[in-house]
Amino acid sequence: MDVDQIAKLKKISKQLRKSVICELSEAGSGHSAGCLGFADVMAILYFHAMRLDPENPNWEDRDIFVMSNGHYAPLLYATLAERGFFDKKELANLRKFGSKFQGHPERGSLPGIETTSGPLGCGLSQAAGMAYSLQYLGGNSERFVYCSLGDGELDEGNIWEAVMFAKKYDLANLIAIVDRNNIQIGGDTEKVMPLGDLADKWRSFGWDAQEIDGHDHSTIIQAIDKAKNSRQPSVIIAHTIPGRGVDFMEYDYRWHGKSPNAEEAERALAQLSEGGGE
Repeated sequence: MDVDQIAKLKKISKQLRKSVICELSEAGSGHSAGCLGFADVMAILYFHAMRLDPENPNWEDRDIFVMSNGHYAPLLYATLAERGFFDKKELANLRKFGSKFQGHPERGSLPGIETTSGPLGCGLSQAAGMAYSLQYLGGNSERFVYCSLGDGELDEGNIWEAVMFAKKYDLANLIAIVDRNNIQIGGDTEKVMPLGDLADKWRSFGWDAQEIDGHDHSTIIQAIDKAKNSRQPSVIIAHTIPGRGVDFMEYDYRWHGKSPNAEEAERALAQLSEGGGE
């Protein structure tokens, strides 16, 4: 990918972060740190890697994205709006009573939302089931199923049941992406429940595993391309900075489930406009 294309993706990442700040400030609640940190991965998925058609969200040959870490919903909504699935003005309705933009994604509420997610740990099982169907039950085996996961979410036991299932059936069309930002709502992941060497854990279950800088656009693209060529299920462990681009949020676990007030949002948007996160 040439320099101009990378620059375009970086610009999209910045816009996604700005949209997230605006959504959360307007809503007065929600999760800031992870949404800001995972924006680069989402930009690449929806503007480079995935086959999709905003004009035809249910296109039979589309790739599928499952957001298991459903509290990242503001980022998913921002990405879908930026990609043209619906008007960006609608993002102002996040978490409002009766709104389609709930705090966690709900299947069928908006175009482009493939699954309902809220309880952590469920998404990889859903994604594995979809990948199995496409590979073995007469679906299009060239379609890929992507599943985003939080690192704290890996504390959930049913994640590892899905990992075993995916290996048993060698679901090469399944790509998991873990946001390895080292925080969860209770603090540092390694203090709450140590995860250790995640790449080796996944490899021990028979998965292809890569560890990457989750903010390096070229590296993210290369990792996804490699995963697509695997003959096994693949996981990309993307090391990210929670709160990326906003200095008073970066690395602070307290922003995991906190939204900015009006003054904080203004400061955050100013930093992002000045190149924060680049």
